[in-house]
Amino acid sequence: MTKILSCMLCIFLLVSCSRKQALTIDANNIVVFPKPPDTARIQYLTTINNSQDALKEQSAFRKFIFGEPEILPIVKPYGIAVNNSKIYICDTGIGGIEIIDLAENKFDYFKPGGIGALKFPVNCSFDKNGNLYVADADRRQIVVFDQELKYVDAIGLGKDFRPTGISCFNGKIYVASVNSHAISVFDDTNYKLISKFPDPEKKDSAYLYQPLNITVNDDYVYVTDFGDFTIKKFHHNGAFVSRVGSYGTDFGQLTRPKGIATDKKNQLYVVDAAFENVQVFNDNGELLMYFGGAYNGRGSMSLPAGITIDYSCLEFFNKYVFNDFELLYLIFVSNQFGPDKINVYGFVKPDDHLN
Repeated sequence: MTKILSCMLCIFLLVSCSRKQALTIDANNIVVFPKPPDTARIQYLTTINNSQDALKEQSAFRKFIFGEPEILPIVKPYGIAVNNSKIYICDTGIGGIEIIDLAENKFDYFKPGGIGALKFPVNCSFDKNGNLYVADADRRQIVVFDQELKYVDAIGLGKDFRPTGISCFNGKIYVASVNSHAISVFDDTNYKLISKFPDPEKKDSAYLYQPLNITVNDDYVYVTDFGDFTIKKFHHNGAFVSRVGSYGTDFGQLTRPKGIATDKKNQLYVVDAAFENVQVFNDNGELLMYFGGAYNGRGSMSLPAGITIDYSCLEFFNKYVFNDFELLYLIFVSNQFGPDKINVYGFVKPDDHLN
């Protein structure tokens, strides 16, 4: 027994004294968008397919004591949210949510039972208090959990309510229901319905044929109208502003728009499952660039669905960034099929001498 303990102590000391080498980023192998000679704006950083990809390399000492950990796969991801250094991935393939805790180096499945059980979780969002709201299309409800992931309540509006998109903002819960032709707005303290927009009886420019995904920022509410092949833009009070994109296969047009997100400059990111890319529009609805493309290796996509933009977790992905770039924010994109499930991109600022 003494010899075993001595051997374990030696291994522990060797591991403790070692230092993990920083990643060497090969300039010949990085994937950037747009391609040279245009100035790079987005760099593909890495892909997360399972718990092994998500976690830091396990120490030799821990492997010696506990053995190799079970590898938990990401199966069919859709919506993604980030909160307090944790990535939440709605996975319709497991009927639950994968939670990647970047700070604590943990990967867990969240599959609640009882009255909080999830069936077909599509998107999720967090309110100002850290409560988790999950849009479950098959339950036809928004399922609410507290900061400790304990069931709180469920929000529903009857058989025509089939929530697929959700965004919490400034004390309100904005919900896109694919069958309701309107956005429902709830109070995040008592879950009562505050308003609906636009008027589902009035088939004008604002009419929502199939509202699928939604994102809300300081200025606007953006809704993916899957049935009208466009993104529709509203004020917070529901007043219609404009539309982004139109049906077609040219640059700036859309065929199967899904997930949407905005950055701090009001640039709109739109996932298109048919083009298998993400198009980026400015605040006026003009196309700036696109990235991804049909799967052919690193950085490309395979039936992409969800997207989120994050400014809080840069420290965990800086190691993948090319030395001549400064990482400004992260872009997470889910792929429902293919070998790469969660692609992580960085919006980067090249050094001045490269411009």
